[in-house]
Amino acid sequence: MKKIVITGFALLAFFRMTAQSTATDSTAYKKTDLKIEEINLVSSYYKQDGNNAAVTGGVGSEKLTDIANTIDVKLLKYGKNGIKNTFDVEVGVDHYTSASSDKIDLQANSSASSSDVRFYPSLTYTRENEEKGTTLGAGVSSSTEFDYQSFGGNLSYSKKTKDKNGEFTAKVQTYLDQVTLIMPIELRTSNVYDTASRNTFSGSLSYAQVVNKNLQVMLVADVISQSGYLSLPFHRVYFSDNSVHQEHLPNTRLKIPLAFRASYFLGDNVIIRAYYRYYSDDWKLTAHTADLEVPVKLSPFFSVSPFYRYYCQSAIKYFNGYKTHTAVDEYYTSNYDLSKFNSSFYGVGIKLTPLKGVFGIKSFNTIELRYGHYNRTTQLTSDIFSINIKYK
Repeated sequence: MKKIVITGFALLAFFRMTAQSTATDSTAYKKTDLKIEEINLVSSYYKQDGNNAAVTGGVGSEKLTDIANTIDVKLLKYGKNGIKNTFDVEVGVDHYTSASSDKIDLQANSSASSSDVRFYPSLTYTRENEEKGTTLGAGVSSSTEFDYQSFGGNLSYSKKTKDKNGEFTAKVQTYLDQVTLIMPIELRTSNVYDTASRNTFSGSLSYAQVVNKNLQVMLVADVISQSGYLSLPFHRVYFSDNSVHQEHLPNTRLKIPLAFRASYFLGDNVIIRAYYRYYSDDWKLTAHTADLEVPVKLSPFFSVSPFYRYYCQSAIKYFNGYKTHTAVDEYYTSNYDLSKFNSSFYGVGIKLTPLKGVFGIKSFNTIELRYGHYNRTTQLTSDIFSINIKYK
């Protein structure tokens, strides 16, 4: 928590000086100069506990903590032809400690694998023709940690209906990853680690519609194809004969999620947001997600948002627990994330929009606090607290 406070106040001090020197534009003329449209400063603290660690074959501590900090800066520039150009720059840094990862070497004494830092920048550009209702977008991203390197890219196209109440969007994404093959210590034949590739390609189609002044809906359909090394190299699997093996899963996977989202405005002070998603893949995992959030505006400057999410899934056909797999199994895992379970995630968000701005900085007009508790039927539990300060 101390790290969160330091991060937030250091950035606030910098932007206090920036905000004081920024002139306001009271005319309707759209400047062509590049300007800051919005900044989000987000910090979160996450912790979990359980007793089904995949690193130790489906048994053992799943204790983990993660501190994440991100800054998201949106820049806006109108071209002389009226085209709206938006640049979204995001940089995130996570630091986690993991009891299960520490067991890769079977000696939980603060080994090199007990903690890690992940760095993940991204850049997105969109070009919107507001008159025609079309938007083109492109983005790149990367994610780096000790045993994993990922590079991503995406392209998107959106088109609004003639009355501007509906919008169709198509998007394609790819992630090209390199996995460092850090095996459990007892299965290693060398201290030199090989690498393997993992590639993900996805396509998404969505349609959003304003039905009336109270109701908005969205339909989303995705297709996701993965290929390459899809196991995790340090996950152990113990067979019924007490032998230990490295997790082994197929090198392809096809996922198909379908989702529906709706927002209903119940008067001026209450919004009902509902979400449902159905998921299936060719590893025989099926899942259902139902989510409900109800933001309630208690005053012009204060609102609360209780939320609840229910999730259930079947197990993939390659899953079995500790010392249950046998030598006849071609593929095998004891990762309980791929087992059959139900889960609940619930909590509340608080949103403040002080009249004089956050900490007296008028340009920082919003602060959001959010807490959630998660539990699932495999006895895994977790808590997450986040804070978001917005400049606009």
